[in-house]
Amino acid sequence: MPHALLVSGSLGQGHDVMARACADTLEAGGWTTRTVDAMALLGQRAGAAGEAVFRRLLDLPGVYDAFHFSALRPGARIALLADAAARSRLVPALRALVAEQRPELVVSVFATATSAVNRLRADRDAPGFRHLVLCTDVTPHRLWVQDGTDRFLVTSEVAAAAVRRYRPDAPVTVLPAPLRGPFYRPPSRAEARAAFGVPPGARCVLLMSGAWGLGPLARTAPALADAGPHVLAVAGRNAELEDRLRHAAGRRPRLHVFGHTDRIPALMAAADLVVTSSGDTCSEARALGRRLLLLDVVQGHGRDNLQHELELGHADVTSARPADVVRCALAALERPAPAPSPGASPEGWRTGFTAALEQVGLAAGRA
Repeated sequence: MPHALLVSGSLGQGHDVMARACADTLEAGGWTTRTVDAMALLGQRAGAAGEAVFRRLLDLPGVYDAFHFSALRPGARIALLADAAARSRLVPALRALVAEQRPELVVSVFATATSAVNRLRADRDAPGFRHLVLCTDVTPHRLWVQDGTDRFLVTSEVAAAAVRRYRPDAPVTVLPAPLRGPFYRPPSRAEARAAFGVPPGARCVLLMSGAWGLGPLARTAPALADAGPHVLAVAGRNAELEDRLRHAAGRRPRLHVFGHTDRIPALMAAADLVVTSSGDTCSEARALGRRLLLLDVVQGHGRDNLQHELELGHADVTSARPADVVRCALAALERPAPAPSPGASPEGWRTGFTAALEQVGLAAGRA
């Protein structure tokens, strides 16, 4: 059977979701797959240091904005040097993996992997494989777009134009954002509410902000519950945030707290409004026909993604101050919800992904 290697990255959960979507589609067509974490391939110390630096940049207001817009987007020397340093560590690890697995396809869903995979392909004795890059950001930065990639997969025409900024002749496929399987088969609102103890006629808000729980969710969740709605608050992998939310929920029956959970499709199905940061969660909420209130807490690419979500409609934006979130959420609950987006069907993604495989010379019948 044909084999694919998927290269993800552990900075947040979005990259893993995209890798899983690719793997599901490939495996349904008879492929075998393996997903690896580029941060882990850097080595324990380098990977941990890279994540720590990224988190620190996000914690300092404006610093990651400056790095993203002044270095990553134009491909400034400091960004290229950082990419080269990561590439020097990744290439040997990827070389060993490719030699062992002999994939026909490598899919990069993490920017750090892109140049390393293409550098590996340039080796004289490298085995032949095709290389796809999947990016769901509305404006992929310079490190995503490297010579040697066979095709770029993006989720908007804006993103396609961003890719062509760096490679005017780049082969690009625009396709719907893939979703995790359960989002294509969500429970009904009534079923979901019964599961979480939310009354059928109550107003209900899902509050989350990525796997890291970015922003002041600990103060926002109780303030929102005190204002009347039931609040489904998801802390992700942020253990400190989960502890604070559970402490607040002890005195608030309308505040329901979750840590890292695979029940997000059901939580969204139960909610009238999804309050979240910009990212792939937005595509999931739209697929279920839920209105969005966006927290302006993700710097850099998050600013671009937020503006794009507002342009798509049925979304509002708020600052991260708890009082502002409460005020905007109560107003958003009075506005009509959208119909489920075209992405609610898996066929759009599968058709686009299959077409991309055909365009790089991999038979559609094999994927």
